[in-house]
Amino acid sequence: QGKGLFATKNIHKGETVFVERPVVSSQFLWNALYNYRACDHCLRALETAEENAQRLLGKSSLVLPHPEQCSIRKDLHQQCPRCQVMYCSAECRQAALEQYHQVLCLGPSRDDPTHPLNKLQEAWRNMHYPPETSSIMLMARMVATIKQAKDKEWWIKAFSQFCSKTANEEEEIVHKLLGDKFKGQLELLRLLFTEALYDEHLSRWFTPDGFRSLFALVGTNGQGIGTSSLSQWVHACDALDLPMLQREELDAFIDQLYKDIEKESGEFLNCEGSGLYVLQSCCNHSCIPNAETSFPENNFLLHLTALEDIEAGEEICISYLDCCQRERSRHSRNKILRENYLFTCSCPKCLAQADDADVTSDEEEEGEGETDDAELEDEMTDV
Repeated sequence: QGKGLFATKNIHKGETVFVERPVVSSQFLWNALYNYRACDHCLRALETAEENAQRLLGKSSLVLPHPEQCSIRKDLHQQCPRCQVMYCSAECRQAALEQYHQVLCLGPSRDDPTHPLNKLQEAWRNMHYPPETSSIMLMARMVATIKQAKDKEWWIKAFSQFCSKTANEEEEIVHKLLGDKFKGQLELLRLLFTEALYDEHLSRWFTPDGFRSLFALVGTNGQGIGTSSLSQWVHACDALDLPMLQREELDAFIDQLYKDIEKESGEFLNCEGSGLYVLQSCCNHSCIPNAETSFPENNFLLHLTALEDIEAGEEICISYLDCCQRERSRHSRNKILRENYLFTCSCPKCLAQADDADVTSDEEEEGEGETDDAELEDEMTDV
């Protein structure tokens, strides 16, 4: 359940506890299926808010008010000259090139289905349709980072900081990620991964046991990242100081826009990926968390924000459950945590409810998947 992270000073509610850059990150492969366009390094959305809304709504004539509240700078966007992968800036293109992209750049083989990296990605797409919970390319970037590094041992040590599991736990995690056929799927992925990326310094990662451990490490520690230029525009509009009538009109426009988008595009609204964050991965779970993660800069920079006052020496806890799941019974919460994270929660809320019946109510079962308009809007904009 993590190593535990504790406050070194008093932190006030609403204060940023820390801002963290991932050791490595990658966008999900299914982004491309939905025509999402994100920086291949930092995951910053590349569409303007208006383009984002037009695509999700299927309406090219849509015009958003207050276009100046969109922060996307298309004049700064750059491509890799060899493989045409897109970046939000020259800085991101250079950072990717220096860390891992030299190894992973497909160059003229970008559309060649027989290239080992393309075979690996296609196999993953066939195994893991949306929503992805991890990414084979996050593992590929870990290997590529070490292959490119001058100080390989430093990077190996950096990745070794993340929580590891026992062999039985690893098997459970991989089974959860890949489903009933996980052993055959995992071996196929390992063979393709080896063909594409084998490196002598990391030979253990390419053995059956080592590859399973690597897969489980990413599955256990990977933090989901979501970015959206539309949600950033909404947050910026919320902060505008407008006359009451204009405020009401803008809020009504945004509410209707989200309802229309939800009908047209369903739940896959953001550019999404996953990353490995050293500090965030140390945070234990609580069903009454005192901090939460978000991505307010529309990129992979993770902000941990205090939900209440936290005293020096107090443990900083986040929730592995979403808002709706946290409101369910102790039995239901722990069922989700056991299935997905392999532990039973003993936070103050769970201890206080220890004598409650271990039953999932009919109302909870019927309510699964139901989201009212207010919750839906929060989920769409809270990235």
